[in-house]
Amino acid sequence: MARGFKMTTIQTSTPSVQTGSSGGSSSGASGIASQISRLTSQITKLTQQLKDVANGSGSTEDKKKQQELLQAQIKMLQAQLAQLQRQQAEEAQQKQDQKQGKIEGVNSPSADHQIDIYI
Repeated sequence: MARGFKMTTIQTSTPSVQTGSSGGSSSGASGIASQISRLTSQITKLTQQLKDVANGSGSTEDKKKQQELLQAQIKMLQAQLAQLQRQQAEEAQQKQDQKQGKIEGVNSPSADHQIDIYI
């Protein structure tokens, strides 16, 4: 039954991750990277607990319920992780676009640089 209490602790700590990820969107790239790191470590811990449940004692039905709860939490964290990685990629792309915009005359059409082609 001790594992059952452990599950409750995990569930109560998980919503704090949700509030942290929604509030951290304005904190910039370093905030996103730290959130990604934190989510990755939580997923690793939950995955290890999932393995421990399978090898632990208890009825098959209790193990199955605990595994389902852990898998649901892992899926939720993976979805948050994917969202943060997309956000990080978008920010990186925006920075790249800004850098490319500063290079003048490279593939920038203008009235002075047109070619007339006659056939």
